[in-house]
Amino acid sequence: MASIRIETLVAAPPDLIWDVISDVGAVHERLLPGRVVDTKIEDGRRFLTFPDGNVVEELIVSIDDEARRLAYAVVAGARPPLIHHHASFEVRPDGTLVWRADILPDTAAGEVEIRMRYGAAEMKAAIESATPTP
Repeated sequence: MASIRIETLVAAPPDLIWDVISDVGAVHERLLPGRVVDTKIEDGRRFLTFPDGNVVEELIVSIDDEARRLAYAVVAGARPPLIHHHASFEVRPDGTLVWRADILPDTAAGEVEIRMRYGAAEMKAAIESATPTP
């Protein structure tokens, strides 16, 4: 099983970063505007619609406010197709956003990592642009 870990320092208060990450129904508005065009929540699952019409179905596994950790699994619609996917976001006290994913098949790791790196950069930009300036 391939494991991917991306760490991104976000210039925003950790509470704000967590508020955006944990707002699971507003990915298209707060976390990845433009990359995701719609978000729907149904029965503990999140459906993300992308500009090309692809819909990714995710199971929200846990939201831990105390640990500032969100765990989820992609269960349908992954590109490249995956046999297994489990991922989490964690917000550290210094403002570092840690995004981990365990996936199968291993051969998909390169493409998934590239997408995660681009996604992390877009998340950082979206969160920082929403951060009030002092």
